[in-house]
Amino acid sequence: MPNLPDVVLWSIPAFVLLTVVEMISVRIHPDEDAAGYETKDAATSVGMGLGSLVFDFLWKIPIVAVYTAVYELTPLRVPVLWWTVPLMLLAQDFFYYWSHRGHHVIRILWACHVVHHSSEKFNLTTALRQPWTSLTVWPFYVPLIAAGVHPAALAFCSSANLVYQFWIHTERIDKMPRWFEFVLNTPSHHRVHHASQGGYLDRNFGGILIVWDRLFGSFVAETDRPVYGLTKNINTFNPIKVATHEYMSIAKDIKAARRWRDRVGVLFRGPGWKPATAAEPAKEIIAA
Repeated sequence: MPNLPDVVLWSIPAFVLLTVVEMISVRIHPDEDAAGYETKDAATSVGMGLGSLVFDFLWKIPIVAVYTAVYELTPLRVPVLWWTVPLMLLAQDFFYYWSHRGHHVIRILWACHVVHHSSEKFNLTTALRQPWTSLTVWPFYVPLIAAGVHPAALAFCSSANLVYQFWIHTERIDKMPRWFEFVLNTPSHHRVHHASQGGYLDRNFGGILIVWDRLFGSFVAETDRPVYGLTKNINTFNPIKVATHEYMSIAKDIKAARRWRDRVGVLFRGPGWKPATAAEPAKEIIAA
């Protein structure tokens, strides 16, 4: 297995530089309608990102063990060559789409991903607001390992996907060229994804490519200016509360549920789902 670079580590200087440039740009040429920056919000996002590095390192121990076991069991092998790496990136992006979509429509998965959507701002520091419970992501990529992709190659592709998504967390770029907007994920597409108003909810799940959303019916173009955050904002800058608030809400709803099927529903139905009562049928509210 060839040594593959740690693209996240190598990208940190660029992350810092681009963030500073964006901050200066916002200060010199402010947009009154844009969400902009807030010191406490940006500090929380950076803190969540640093915390995620620690927790992700811990989660990698059992995940690597599972992936290694699957890889050793499968007879298939995908070599790491100049022409197979783009194919692995394409496949990883496809499974990322379904992982991302699943983390919006299944509440126990949303409890992890909601962290990334909890900021009411949208800037490059928002990209750093990552969850501390990313253990829920690994099952979506088991098919790639079973198909013979080496766990290290999958890690490289996932890191490349993450690095690509950094630059799309900005309001300073309006639209890219038309062909670019059609194929690739862009700031415009991702602003829609982070918006909390009705027509934008649960849209544009793509990582690098936006074509998955076009193919599977989840694409919406940016028209109205997005309102960022959650449908019910948490109003806190406490990193621990940001990381755990949805898990706490799930625990309360499970405790309040009267039937086991309702408890299961709390975990695996949509984030806004509530058990039906005699007076009101069950409703699903799509997550932000």
